Amino acid sequence: MISFIIPAHDEAEYIGATVQAVQVAMREVREPFEVIVVDDASIDATAEIARGLEAQVVSVSHRKISATRNSGAKVAQGEILFFIDADTLANARAIRASLAVLRSGAVGGGCVFRFDGGLPLWARVLYPVAVATARTIRLVGGAFLFCTRDSFDATGGFDERYFAAEEVQFIKALKKIGRFRIPGPTVITSARKLRTHKLRDILRVLVRWVRGGEQLCQSREGLEIWYGKRESETQRCDSPS
Repeated sequence: MISFIIPAHDEAEYIGATVQAVQVAMREVREPFEVIVVDDASIDATAEIARGLEAQVVSVSHRKISATRNSGAKVAQGEILFFIDADTLANARAIRASLAVLRSGAVGGGCVFRFDGGLPLWARVLYPVAVATARTIRLVGGAFLFCTRDSFDATGGFDERYFAAEEVQFIKALKKIGRFRIPGPTVITSARKLRTHKLRDILRVLVRWVRGGEQLCQSREGLEIWYGKRESETQRCDSPS
């Protein structure tokens, strides 16, 4: 059994496509699977849409991505766990490659993601650098992560002290117990944060992290990019200012 765990908060716009992408890919992969949507205090139709697509829905009220991911893992039946963001589209190539690295002895891994739609100029410039860096240091974002059940249990899962950057802590923990791999195929994720936040807002968060260290991710304060009110996609930020 392969378990796909999708944490979601007010993701009615994206969750249907995300669940369906997994289902389409797994029909091609042809292995037993389950899709678990962990609905974290949504007030929109996220849960109803997921149930309508025959995904298992787990309802929680954490408003903390690390705890939400762990809640999905607790009910998962699979020997292999995939953690996919609610705005990320999986595909058969990425899943097959991920399974291959796990079955060759890796404890976990993650896929590099490409963005949907247009990007502001600054993001287009930085993206190739970010991809090259990710593959070199074997560190990816949390949009598409995978591991064995045994390695998840051995690390204790995602560190629930963290409201953000929980995937960084999880990857560090996996690397301590075995090989962490980044296969070649990519997945697609939404660029909405890049389109609805100015570069200065993102840099402000990064500077705070550099100055204050990882403990700053142990509070929601300053993490409005993830926990604040979402702006409309129509308010795109094409300016580097």
